[in-house]
Amino acid sequence: MVLLGAVSIIGIITIQAYFLQKAWNIREKQLIQTIIIGLKKVAEKMSVLNQAALPYGNPVKQLSSNYFVVDINSVIDANILEYFLKTEFNKLNIQTDYEYAIYDCHTDKMVYGNYITANGGPNPRKPSVNLPKYDEYLYYFGIHFPSIRSTLAGDMTLWFFFTTILFLSVIFFVYAIFVILQQKRLSEMQKDFINNMTHEFKTPISSINISADVIMQPAIVNDPVRIMTYGSIIKQENNRLNQQVEKVLQIARIEKGGFRLKEEELELNPVIRTVASYFMANDHKTGQLELQLDPSVGSVTADRLHLTNILHNLLDNAVKYAGEKPVIQVATRKETGHVSLKVSDNGLGIDPKYHKLVFRKFYRVPSGDLHDVKGFGLGLYYVYIICKAHKWRIRLISDAGKGASFIIEIPISKNKRNGS
Repeated sequence: MVLLGAVSIIGIITIQAYFLQKAWNIREKQLIQTIIIGLKKVAEKMSVLNQAALPYGNPVKQLSSNYFVVDINSVIDANILEYFLKTEFNKLNIQTDYEYAIYDCHTDKMVYGNYITANGGPNPRKPSVNLPKYDEYLYYFGIHFPSIRSTLAGDMTLWFFFTTILFLSVIFFVYAIFVILQQKRLSEMQKDFINNMTHEFKTPISSINISADVIMQPAIVNDPVRIMTYGSIIKQENNRLNQQVEKVLQIARIEKGGFRLKEEELELNPVIRTVASYFMANDHKTGQLELQLDPSVGSVTADRLHLTNILHNLLDNAVKYAGEKPVIQVATRKETGHVSLKVSDNGLGIDPKYHKLVFRKFYRVPSGDLHDVKGFGLGLYYVYIICKAHKWRIRLISDAGKGASFIIEIPISKNKRNGS
């Protein structure tokens, strides 16, 4: 449908442009022919007045789109010439500015005559151009129409009006298509989010339900070890559900502007070590997490809670896409004007065509299976929003099959740069 609409729009614009150009050319040709007819009439009247025969053939020569020379074959009186020009142009309804000059064979120059406005009155301004000579004639005058294009445009006002309406209609149609596609994309994203959320919630709810059924059995009273085991499962799955719900609510609060950063001076490396140890102990007990922390980094200005959440989201994202044996690296480095925080993994990588999309809300890189990787598509969106709120820069370096690296550049305050 979109393709058909695009072809239709291109076709309409092309046809309109063709007919507009055609109408312009026809009107221009008509105006030129009318001007030539008027100049012929002037030449004939001048020849009758001077009792001199006109040269054989057409006395009017068009040298350019707006400049003509007229061979009179006799001496030309400027006042009489101007009178005849006004008379004939009025008869033919030629409503455009023009200026004329008469060739003086004694000085071999074009002697300026006058500039006549569209309403027929004289204009005291100097000629807009130096009218060129024409070597093949001896007694002639040249006439220049400086505003001929403006005259043509004025004659085609109706054409331009309808063309403008057409273009406005096309723009509205394109905008409507864009809105429809945008709504379709948002609808698909919402559908994917609901499906993912249902899947994410279904697993812990099932685990809690099974554990509750086991605990409710009378015989389990005599087996405290099993009670502790299934009780811990309920507790763990409940925490998991709570984290998922909190993540969704957190995004909602952020989008409503219901959060404020509580910035403070934090030692970055200790915060990273704390998050890393908690993450390995609770969320991911297998795999490898390497810390390459620059001891010269020192403190940064950040919101502790949101910085911790950013690190947790990046680590969680790295684990999800790192495969069976994840190797994750977290590195810090002090650079000119900023501190660089880098989280890398050895996973599937992200094709460059998706780099600008991964930070969108609900967006998940296509993998062929909607539930192949768990999540709502909110983690990286949250990271992007918080980085933007801190005025940090985040970028992605990755390629398909070569792992991914998320780099956050945290500016160093001026006081720290000066060593104070």
